[in-house]
Amino acid sequence: MSRSLNKVQLIGNLGADPEVRSTNNGSRVATLSVATSRQWTGNGGEKQEKTEWHRVICWNNKGSGLADIAEKYLKKGDKVYIEGRIEYRTWEDREKQTRYVTEIIARELIMLGSRGGAAPVGAGAVKGASEAGGKAPESLDAFPEALDEEDDDLPF
Repeated sequence: MSRSLNKVQLIGNLGADPEVRSTNNGSRVATLSVATSRQWTGNGGEKQEKTEWHRVICWNNKGSGLADIAEKYLKKGDKVYIEGRIEYRTWEDREKQTRYVTEIIARELIMLGSRGGAAPVGAGAVKGASEAGGKAPESLDAFPEALDEEDDDLPF
């Protein structure tokens, strides 16, 4: 049997406060809007920037409580690390139009803000060390360029 991998890692800023709701069966879910940006120099030497917006879904499941954590600790503008999988959904709206959405289903969330330092939250934070053969999960400190403060001019 061949193996496959569906893994997404994002470092970005929240564009709005988390939207938290309860489903019909009582589960809690938080929706985050996360912005990531990249910068480059164009052919004419001018700096250019492109911001991508990602819809991130955080569920309370398997003891992770990601939705509750997002509601309690995250706010617009916060810098976060998200790890999860990508999903594509389609549905038909009231006008019978087919709608499409791309979502990141979070498995791990690390708050990168200044409040108490970077703390991992979620199933992956606990499972990471055991799945890696006892080694600690790779630290973001190994990639200082990923945490550059140049992106702080984002409009939120």
